Amino acid sequence: MALIHSTDPDFRVCQISFETLLAIQMEAEERSWATRWSSVDALRSQVKDGTVVLQALMREELGGAVRAYRCLVLFSSADGKEAGGITTIDLDPARFESLERLDRDPDVRKVLVRMFSLATGGISMLSKQ
Repeated sequence: MALIHSTDPDFRVCQISFETLLAIQMEAEERSWATRWSSVDALRSQVKDGTVVLQALMREELGGAVRAYRCLVLFSSADGKEAGGITTIDLDPARFESLERLDRDPDVRKVLVRMFSLATGGISMLSKQ
């Protein structure tokens, strides 16, 4: 899989509904893609019903065509705590292309990329000294 950079034409950050995430999960299950939750029930147990944010991370190419996009998924935890989670999921290229982008403005894109970078590295609440 090749990394997608913020300057690539297929880079995007999208906000999607919980229902869309469930549909993406079901598509990934049907295709037996490894990068997904083990089941819809597993997803429901970890992800709070509400909007989630996706960022394109990698593309898998087969025979010169994109077979799947691997995206980071940033979500609120279902356990009732204020914390969230971040993980990856694979998307079908047609589904990926259909998602509405949040990152059309270059300055917004830079901020979103930085936020996802911090989230993947781990964020902790700190007390000021």
